[in-house]
Amino acid sequence: MAGYVEGVDRGQATLFPDRLEDFVDEYNPVRVVDAFVDALDLRDLGFGRAVPTTMGRPGYHPAVLLKLYIYGYLNRIGSSRRLEREASRNVELMWLTGRLAPDHKTIADFRRDNGRAIRKVCGQFVLLARKLGLFGEAVVAIDGSKFKAVNNRDKNFTAAKMARRLAEIEAAIGRYMAEMDGADGTEPVGEARIEHLQEKLAALHAHMAELKVIDERLRSAPDGQVSLTDPDARSMNSRGSGIVGYNVQAAVDAEHHLVIAHDVVATGSDRAQLSAMSKAAKDVIGSGNLEVVADRGYYSGPEVLACETVAPPPTKTARPSTSTGPTAVRPVRSEPVAPPATSAGCGAGNMSMCWKRWKRGSPEGLSSWG
Repeated sequence: MAGYVEGVDRGQATLFPDRLEDFVDEYNPVRVVDAFVDALDLRDLGFGRAVPTTMGRPGYHPAVLLKLYIYGYLNRIGSSRRLEREASRNVELMWLTGRLAPDHKTIADFRRDNGRAIRKVCGQFVLLARKLGLFGEAVVAIDGSKFKAVNNRDKNFTAAKMARRLAEIEAAIGRYMAEMDGADGTEPVGEARIEHLQEKLAALHAHMAELKVIDERLRSAPDGQVSLTDPDARSMNSRGSGIVGYNVQAAVDAEHHLVIAHDVVATGSDRAQLSAMSKAAKDVIGSGNLEVVADRGYYSGPEVLACETVAPPPTKTARPSTSTGPTAVRPVRSEPVAPPATSAGCGAGNMSMCWKRWKRGSPEGLSSWG
């Protein structure tokens, strides 16, 4: 029997219209989102408009907007305009919101005005996961991700960038001044040309004055950076290039890959985040011992020592040979290690935590202590 699979005629009328319930199967994840949000006390969590007003135009229930926000997070739809479009054409969202389609400004305002409450929702989900026993073994992985802020690189200033920008403006002013001086000594130049040069000079002087005001702020900034659009964003390296944004730290359960704890910092390096994230993860899990896995970007002696108060006993981990460049270590399990009796700096009570570095290409490893 030849031919193709035929679709439904768009003009075909039906006596009993399809239900939204029929388009979402029993095990669809949106049912979990729906049940989870419905079980929350949004008023206690601090969501705005959790209690309807008695006057004015009715607004959207915060539960509807929260479900929409969580769905976008799970499906990598971060734009409020894209969420607006998806709410009108996505069957899962139609089921989740009851065919409501808030506009993009309503979605963006909800996200902006309820940041603290949304963070508490994350905490409620972690508590639910712990009650369900989803945090089996006390093993977590910690890593950071760079997120770009709404701040152009030209709107972020450091001392070096400020000096370079001022030098460029001074050079431009010098060129325009020389052009005006040359015009005075040669044949007559049109008034339009002179007026154009004067406008350029006035704009450059005004820009120079603005930069000097920013330079004063820069001198008093504790970290030597100033961002104009997003004051909290900072310039940092990401995959070999620079961005202006944030470093989002996350501790993830090794068994079910659930985010246990998260934080947002404005420093590009991960070296000072190990103990804080380990403590946050341990507070959530609540177990006696915690095994933490992190890459070499977190290697810092003071941070490792601080982790002893969070998750004893001492652990074995891979130590970086350099802060940059290709990885030269092998991943190893974190477990108590007894250092050699002859090792310097260890075994004599000087340090309770020792490090074992693994040699590239050697399955046995290189005993490098201290």
